[in-house]
Amino acid sequence: MEYKIEKRMSKLYIIPTPIGNLDDITIRSINLLNSVDLLLAEDTRKTSILLKHHNIKNKELRSYHQYNEHKIKENIINKLLSGISVGIVSDAGTPGICDAGYLIIKEAIKHNIDVECLPGATAFVPALISSGLPCDNFVFLGFLPHKKGKEKTIRYISQEDKTIVFYESPYRIRKTIELLDKYIDNTREVVIVRELTKIYEEKIRGNTKELLELLYNNPIKGEIVVVVSGKK
Repeated sequence: MEYKIEKRMSKLYIIPTPIGNLDDITIRSINLLNSVDLLLAEDTRKTSILLKHHNIKNKELRSYHQYNEHKIKENIINKLLSGISVGIVSDAGTPGICDAGYLIIKEAIKHNIDVECLPGATAFVPALISSGLPCDNFVFLGFLPHKKGKEKTIRYISQEDKTIVFYESPYRIRKTIELLDKYIDNTREVVIVRELTKIYEEKIRGNTKELLELLYNNPIKGEIVVVVSGKK
């Protein structure tokens, strides 16, 4: 695919945003949210709430997510090549980690556009550290497959000797723990971390059977990170 190339080239900024508490954001991220010419947002309504909270006004927002990124990437690259500075934010955390961002980053690099990723919030890091499980060597799996390939992934987890971290939906968490219970022994600890940095933040620790008993009686809600100890 060909792009219109002009003399000036700008930069693509990957800007992490809070995973819950709106104050968990760096000064530099706020400065960039203020200064970029165009802000690509996974959900413009949620990003507008963040901008309002930090008194950032008159910002051009454009929707950018996994369902439209192929369609609009050419237009975004052309804007960058013409000298427009562009920032990407997701609903929460760092774009590209289980969110849209990879495609436009890859395309920008292909066209010699500088890409700068700011350090900041990512849900699996505080979940891993607060789990109390070894975090010097771990495997991050993102979201597990919904159906096809899920059992294969669980079998892989059953044989992994490193700590494993992955994201899960509250609607699938019980079935996921049931699959874990099928393949891993009960000496391995599992920690469900939910609603990080929010009022109802919670860590639920136990083996798979203990967690299943809890989940059957008390379904949980919110954003969830699961941490599983490695095979001994």
